[in-house]
Amino acid sequence: MNWEELLSLKRFGDTHKRIRKEQDQTRLGFEVDYDRIIFSSEFRSLQDKTQVVPLSRRDFVHTRLTHSLEVSVVGRSLGRQVGQRILERHPHLQNIHGFQIHDFGAIVSAAALAHDIGNPPFGHSGEKAIGRYFAKGEGQQFKTQLTEAQFQDLCDFEGNANGFRILTESRPGRPGGLRLSYATLGAFIKYPKASLPKRPTSHIGDKKFGVFQSETEFFNTLATDLGLKIDGHDRISRHPLAFLVEAADDICYTIIDFEDAINCGWIEESYALEYLIKLVKDKMNVKTYNGMTLTSDRVSYLRALAIGALIDEAVDLFMSNEEAILSGTYGIGLLDKCKYEAQITDIKNLSIQNMYQSPEVIDKEIAGYEVLTHLLTVYCNAIVQFNSSECSQYENLILKTLPDTISTHNISLYEQLIAICGHVAIMSDSQAVITYNTLKGLKF
Repeated sequence: MNWEELLSLKRFGDTHKRIRKEQDQTRLGFEVDYDRIIFSSEFRSLQDKTQVVPLSRRDFVHTRLTHSLEVSVVGRSLGRQVGQRILERHPHLQNIHGFQIHDFGAIVSAAALAHDIGNPPFGHSGEKAIGRYFAKGEGQQFKTQLTEAQFQDLCDFEGNANGFRILTESRPGRPGGLRLSYATLGAFIKYPKASLPKRPTSHIGDKKFGVFQSETEFFNTLATDLGLKIDGHDRISRHPLAFLVEAADDICYTIIDFEDAINCGWIEESYALEYLIKLVKDKMNVKTYNGMTLTSDRVSYLRALAIGALIDEAVDLFMSNEEAILSGTYGIGLLDKCKYEAQITDIKNLSIQNMYQSPEVIDKEIAGYEVLTHLLTVYCNAIVQFNSSECSQYENLILKTLPDTISTHNISLYEQLIAICGHVAIMSDSQAVITYNTLKGLKF
């Protein structure tokens, strides 16, 4: 892979390359990507989606939206620092092609902003609830009517693949979805593969999948245009900047979810502070720290130092492994084997024990299973009746509740089902509950 192709400004529908030197410096193409994402309705729905802690219980914890904004800020720093060093190492990118340090920051920032845009309500349990409906619930009825890969998309419903669908799906009046630059779309895709074949390997790109069957054709076009390498295992390599998007997400959920757990009282403050101090002991000013009287100020100080330390570490690891990353042979996350691995593991384990398995979070996940399973049952049964031309008045009413962006006519069963899943996934937590109550006849 080479940076000239990887930094492509091309968008869906373009017939020619967009030249970096010809860009309007007041509104760069990569910055337009950020704007299009942040003004999209799909992004706005993240303000009412659970990150970890149920939204109705606490007014200071992170939502998917605040988490995404923070990941974007960290991603911008990672991108700019890497960009500076890439341009120093490959000066022709700047001298001949006109790329700048902030181009790297803008690409990573935009991709990071969108990284959770496809996630269903109720956290990661929402993904599992959708998958379970098809793998073990009433959705099993569709298995014989779909290809193996199509059915696997549903059984392993994946927020990353749904995000790529949201960003790129064409519909009347909006060809190519948000029409983001190819570079930003490449950086967005952490798992450049379909749901099948499964690859039970330790390679980071095989951990999940990032492309539904419905987007395979465009994904292949994108991968070809970006020059993403195909290795001997027929594996399409990650876009190098996807490693930075992933690192930004890892940094934020490791440190900031931990901060939420402290603020919720699930982890004893003095105990938690010791864990953060272990991570930043070489960077903290003891006099400044001891002068802080509020625990919240001490936590904020240590959090900022921790994020800074992990950013510096991720940048160093990226540059040390640039050749392997560009060749597609680098198979782990940037922070998976870093010098702070032990401290990161300790913090994650403490968060899992005290936060992710807390009664509030478990209750939220249980409710999420019930709500999403019922929504899928009602919508999918309506589709079955529609396809058999036996729709009752009830099923017709159900189908009329679908947004105008979803058409059930003249499309395949797979397209109908993936559209239903996408409709449910784009709901906010509150919208899902309201719709559930309406379908149950509990709202008048």
